[in-house]
Amino acid sequence: MADALDALPENVQRLLENVAVVIEDEPSPTQLRETGLSQGQSLYGLYEGVSPVVYGADFAPFPNKITLFQLILEEDFPDPGDLAREVQRTVIHELGHHAGIGDPVLRERGL
Repeated sequence: MADALDALPENVQRLLENVAVVIEDEPSPTQLRETGLSQGQSLYGLYEGVSPVVYGADFAPFPNKITLFQLILEEDFPDPGDLAREVQRTVIHELGHHAGIGDPVLRERGL
């Protein structure tokens, strides 16, 4: 997964400078509940934080974070090349949330 992150374009990597990327095995029950998903539904990544486009975001008490869920990604994308592409796609999707873009617009753009 780290290689996939390193291979992201420079302009995307710059956006990650103020966002921690964490890899967990799978989402916690709390993360699933907060996203409205139930056990058994797939979640490849999750953005947690305050978008810098929100007034006062620099006063947020916690860092912005993207969590990638390794076991789910590896199960759905067993081919290393496919896995790398999906990791990159997921990070870009979550960066969209960091930029204040909602899921409907991201889906509309193929993310």
